[in-house]
Amino acid sequence: MRVGAYVGCGAVLLAGCASMPDEGDLRGVESTPRQDAQVRVYALPPREDAPPSEIVGGFLEALTSDDPDYETARLYLAGKALSDWQPNASTTVLGEAPRARVEPRGTSEADGDFLYRLTGQEIARVDAQHAYEPADEAYNETVHLTRVKDTKQWRIDRLPPGVVMGESDFQRTYVSVNKYYFTSFARAGRLGTVADPVYVRREVDPVTRMVRALLKGPTRWLNGAARTSFPPGTALKKGVRSLTPDDQNKLVVPLNGKADHVTRGRCNEMGAQLLFTLRDLMPTGVDEVELRRSDGSQLCVLDEGGADDVASHGAGERAGYEYFVDGEGRLVRMPADGDGEPKPVPGALGTGDTEFRSAAVGRDEDRAAGVSKDGSEMYVGSFASGDSLGDPVVHSEGATPGDRLTTPSWDGRGDLWVADRNPSDPRLLVLQDGAGEPLEARTPELDGRIKAVRVAADGVRIALIVERKGKVALFIGRIERDSDSQGEPSVSIVELRSATPRLEDVTAMSWAGDSRLVVVGRESGGVQQMRYVQVDGSMPDGPQPAPLTGVKEIAASEDERLPLVAHSEEDGIVRLSSGSQWQTVVSEGTAPVYPG
Repeated sequence: MRVGAYVGCGAVLLAGCASMPDEGDLRGVESTPRQDAQVRVYALPPREDAPPSEIVGGFLEALTSDDPDYETARLYLAGKALSDWQPNASTTVLGEAPRARVEPRGTSEADGDFLYRLTGQEIARVDAQHAYEPADEAYNETVHLTRVKDTKQWRIDRLPPGVVMGESDFQRTYVSVNKYYFTSFARAGRLGTVADPVYVRREVDPVTRMVRALLKGPTRWLNGAARTSFPPGTALKKGVRSLTPDDQNKLVVPLNGKADHVTRGRCNEMGAQLLFTLRDLMPTGVDEVELRRSDGSQLCVLDEGGADDVASHGAGERAGYEYFVDGEGRLVRMPADGDGEPKPVPGALGTGDTEFRSAAVGRDEDRAAGVSKDGSEMYVGSFASGDSLGDPVVHSEGATPGDRLTTPSWDGRGDLWVADRNPSDPRLLVLQDGAGEPLEARTPELDGRIKAVRVAADGVRIALIVERKGKVALFIGRIERDSDSQGEPSVSIVELRSATPRLEDVTAMSWAGDSRLVVVGRESGGVQQMRYVQVDGSMPDGPQPAPLTGVKEIAASEDERLPLVAHSEEDGIVRLSSGSQWQTVVSEGTAPVYPG
């Protein structure tokens, strides 16, 4: 039911050229195989006197095409379905293409009525804000057809809301892109950014769609923890249908009157949001954006260098070192580019006077937190030569090492996080600027015990490995900071959501990009595997990490150019650079980490 735009077989090439039955049950709509990136796929309109089964099949196929406004899909509709259907309201993703069968009840061909039932297993939904959310429930909807009086053709007059398709079609049709907004704090005089991943159709004017999505503000999950510099109500100027960079890789963005009177500084912030977002969408990004007022005059112009001056994007400065704990319990480091041998860090954490089992290095790489070998105490020390370690800043009363402190984690604000796994007093603790009295973070939605903590560089999102009823899963929560009635600071972790809905045993994880993590775990009945996952629970495009057996711990940088580092039971500390295989660094060592 499709044609490829750039390939031909005679006049056109039909994708999946199996004929549709004229009678009987419709047994399913085949998912389209993954297409070459240069092939655009369009649906065919209904043929004359097509039977109901072919109308249903053709409509479902049309939903997976690259038709910009679903104009061909609308040719299969009539009545209220034609006037009321809103395909952009939602996209329901099933494990396989929807199965369709005639529903005897409600079907009377003689009276011009046919009812089909669509079924499948729903695995995700993309809402009107383009936000992805995993699901695990049965899909059961109906499609009603009637014979149009004037033409005597069968058409759909009642149907489910939005769009429905199988997972393989979704992966071919949609792409995940990060929108960028600002956090509530600045780093080194520059604003901080936070990624807000959404899904857009990859072959249907994605630049314009991403700009429109950015202007509408953060998605519901992130709203309140991030801000936009675009004034409320800002949209593209009326009549602007498509945005395309010119041959100098410059994008002109005409805005409506809501942004006419912003200051130059705020306009630069708006431009930075656009550049960061388009950099994530396109391999080469956009070199420059020009924002225009509603009368067509120039509001401001910003290039990539200017955007980097406005905001500290992603992980900020590239990490200088990789770190791990060596066989003597010392915190050691080696250049992140792999050129050099591991050496103890300067200061007390590298002397071996106190043995550590895990550590977290500050994002400025001038201090670190270390957890003692038995897991009962956490210390903070600087990398200044000659500095002493001082007293522990956190103590756990857990009975066994496994019931004590997790590996700590620094956020982009300079706050230090650690979880106490003591079953009688489980706590998630945060030390502001890595010092002072630990503050217990409230976790009202947490059902289970925290086994690992990693905070994103943006200081807005936190990744938690949580054990509950024998299953260990990865959750992403939003960090909310406030003050109580006495003006004392308070921190809460809210709106926890699963990032690994298909894994039931997660053993290790690390942030590996602005909205991506690398996770070690296993599916039900499966073997251990390492994979990338998105914070929204979806699977990102691109290759997965090379297999590695016996992985105990994993470290990645938010700078995706840096290699993965892991602790393997069999090989010790190992490293995986892009395009290569795992290589041993040292045979004895544990707890690999990057700054953060």
